[in-house]
Amino acid sequence: MAALWPLAAGHLLAMLLVILPFALLVALVEWQRQIQIVASLLVIGFGIFRLVDRRHPRALARIPPTQLGLWSFAVAIAHGAGLMLVPIYLGLCRQADLDKGHEAAGILVNANLGMAVLVSVVHAVAMIAAGGCLAWLAYRYLGLKFVSRSWFNLEASWAVSLILVGAVALVFALMQ
Repeated sequence: MAALWPLAAGHLLAMLLVILPFALLVALVEWQRQIQIVASLLVIGFGIFRLVDRRHPRALARIPPTQLGLWSFAVAIAHGAGLMLVPIYLGLCRQADLDKGHEAAGILVNANLGMAVLVSVVHAVAMIAAGGCLAWLAYRYLGLKFVSRSWFNLEASWAVSLILVGAVALVFALMQ
């Protein structure tokens, strides 16, 4: 008798672990328009905030090497890495709305889990190789003094782009 409660709790947790993500996805689809409107307003608001306060957070520039992996993960999640493939993976995009590149990505991602992992790994390796190559070239041929003296602040252009993207997203959400 004493074993029934832990067994029931374990079984319930296992079911919730599988069912809850799908229930959340269904809720996202049902509330898609409202979520788009709120998200676009948040992006516009953040863009306005970044336009008013152009200082770059100093804490983000001082990441110890032991925490670079965690920082990279957090920044990639914050910038939506991988989220662009979720609608294709879940089949939420209509086939008629996809261009050839997105159709190819849909076929690759939907092929199987191994292919989805392979696409992610190839993307990460290409990104690291290109970024590392450019960083090495800048360090080798331009030097750190050039980089530190010629650095320009992109906060204003980033803020304006956030406001514009948020406004476009808001227009599209309101047109639905």
